[in-house]
Amino acid sequence: MQTVNIHEAKTHLSRFVDRAAAGEEILIARSGKPLARLVALASDMNKPRTLGLGKGRFTLPADFDRPHTEAIQGMFEAGE
Repeated sequence: MQTVNIHEAKTHLSRFVDRAAAGEEILIARSGKPLARLVALASDMNKPRTLGLGKGRFTLPADFDRPHTEAIQGMFEAGE
């Protein structure tokens, strides 16, 4: 964990933010006394999705996996 003074943190903020986003923890100090800690935020993208969120919100027709069977068959047989 690196400790930087507040002036250096202000001067090079984008560099320190990039390093924190990469997983490094940076302490920001004033006169050698730690004031703040710069760390990456926890990402919601790493959390597993909850299954079944759409249950009861919509219905599928019984033949949803056979849409327009006749039309598709006609397209294949049109060249004959």
